[in-house]
Amino acid sequence: MVPNELRYTAEHEWVRITDEGLAEFGITDFAQAALGDIVYVSLPAVGDALTAGRTCGEVESTKSVSDIYSPVDGLVIERNEGLDVAPETLNGDPYGAGWLVRVKMTEGADLSGLLGVSEYEALTTAS
Repeated sequence: MVPNELRYTAEHEWVRITDEGLAEFGITDFAQAALGDIVYVSLPAVGDALTAGRTCGEVESTKSVSDIYSPVDGLVIERNEGLDVAPETLNGDPYGAGWLVRVKMTEGADLSGLLGVSEYEALTTAS
């Protein structure tokens, strides 16, 4: 199930954008299923500047290591510290408790590269 209210990247990150210019993002259910049992997550630090499309962390599973790409430009204002002790949360609740980072987006951030739900579903069914 791909939530309608979110936007997506071709690299399988989801992003929730607020009216206050904040973005919360994580990996999609498709990504966590492809990775398998997640055992470690490396996230950017609070205060780090992120650039859309650039790597900002890693997710390690029993199968492989996968880069996390920022979906937006901005500064990290919060990271999900709970994933340090329970990275498997990404497997059980990728769109809720499994969020990765909250970002204060750069003024005028370009969101045109993000996919809507139908575009993302088309991408994942073509895979």
